[in-house]
Amino acid sequence: MFEFTRVSTKEDREGDIEEGVLYPGISHGENQLRWGFIRKVYGILAAQMVLTTAVSFLTVLYAPINELLRGNSGLLLFFVFLPFILLWPLHVYQQKHPLNFVFLGLFTASLSLTVGVSCANTDGKIVLEALILTSAVMFFPVGPTSNAIIGGLGAVLFSGYIIYDTENLIKRFTYDEYIWASVTLYLDILNLFLAILRMLRQGDN
Repeated sequence: MFEFTRVSTKEDREGDIEEGVLYPGISHGENQLRWGFIRKVYGILAAQMVLTTAVSFLTVLYAPINELLRGNSGLLLFFVFLPFILLWPLHVYQQKHPLNFVFLGLFTASLSLTVGVSCANTDGKIVLEALILTSAVMFFPVGPTSNAIIGGLGAVLFSGYIIYDTENLIKRFTYDEYIWASVTLYLDILNLFLAILRMLRQGDN
């Protein structure tokens, strides 16, 4: 009986180099499926960040929205707690299209409004610095020591969460959990940004 072994082509080798092996022992097929899952999650995450940026800019630049939220503590409190309420249907319907994307959009938009209010009440230079530091996932202590320590610990904590959830994305999340995977990473990045923003704002004061 003869056994035929498929010779890897130049295209196969280039594909392996481009995608890379995620971790030792993973099969070629599993590796390709996992890379596809990762690209899908980060595509959703990118859309969430774009929506957050757009809503935040609108809240900052369009004064009536910001003044309405700041002047109505009940409404602001509603939007603060709304994401926690939306987490339940988001978890229940995470695998049911299109409801999963509907609840994801509502969840992201409600969080974006509170982020926009925080940015609107902060100096633009500080917001920009926080964005840069969040993008680079770095920490530079500024201001009083106590503020720097508190903000720094928050930044380190949420940076650790990003690393942990990224490992889960590679090894633990199943292929139909792309919505929940994007939510966890989105919350990690958002919390990291807010921790750095709080640190820089306190340092500036």
